[in-house]
Amino acid sequence: MFTPLIFGSLGMQEILVLALIVLLLFGGKKIPELMKGIGKGVRSFKQGVSGIEEEFNKEIKDDASLKV
Repeated sequence: MFTPLIFGSLGMQEILVLALIVLLLFGGKKIPELMKGIGKGVRSFKQGVSGIEEEFNKEIKDDASLKV
């Protein structure tokens, strides 16, 4: 059975218990809002990483053109 590294050695029962606890803590109406916030955070992080990569590649290209 494939176990993702993020979950470590958690089995299906442990994951279900954790999901039930999250459902009890946040309620059914708050979970979509929570997931939406997480999605926005991930999107923002990816945009930031992409911007850094573009800036890094631009600097490398500029340095290469100066040496020639």
